[in-house]
Amino acid sequence: MAMPESLPVRCPACRREHLYTAPSYPCACGAPAGPPLDRQAAPQAVTHRSWDEEWVPVRCASCGRRNQWPRPELGCPCGTVLSIPVARPGTGHRQPVGVRTALDAVTAAALYLHRLGHRDLRRADQRPPSGIGLAARGLLAQVDPSARPATLRDVECLWLTAMSESARCVYFSLTGYATEARARADALGVPLFVVDDPTGTPRPVNQPADALHATLV
Repeated sequence: MAMPESLPVRCPACRREHLYTAPSYPCACGAPAGPPLDRQAAPQAVTHRSWDEEWVPVRCASCGRRNQWPRPELGCPCGTVLSIPVARPGTGHRQPVGVRTALDAVTAAALYLHRLGHRDLRRADQRPPSGIGLAARGLLAQVDPSARPATLRDVECLWLTAMSESARCVYFSLTGYATEARARADALGVPLFVVDDPTGTPRPVNQPADALHATLV
């Protein structure tokens, strides 16, 4: 689990310094999510309140779900309530993220599935034998951040689970696939992607994945 984000904050009224730690809230998928803090902007004293300004958008890094969380605030002992600046989300398409950790791999896969048009991503109900399962309407995805190549059994388990739910499936691996796993995926029509690009963009490694990649919206 990632450590909560923290930053130093100076009260504009009394000049007292504080270390503010951003709160995290549970997303519907179960993963903790917190607001991204803006380290360049200064905190502002809260002088009036508006319902619309009380909430900030927070995107879950695990499933991509967009949530609305309370705007972060800090109460100074001098009596001033500080509004902690939050980074504004980017406009247009989100830029890819570099892959360094298991969470990065899940984030990269979730963003890619969003680009494919799956806006209702969530944590899969059934936990896969390895890695992390993501689900959307008519789709089941597995993200395998382990240091070993995905095996024949991994691919078959994903396919069987998807078949039982009348869903399509797609596999994302951080390391790659064993030869038998790739052959079986080709026979079953399971798209295989590798998440090893420094930019975090999943790379198709078989024909079903190429066909899926061609449908990017």
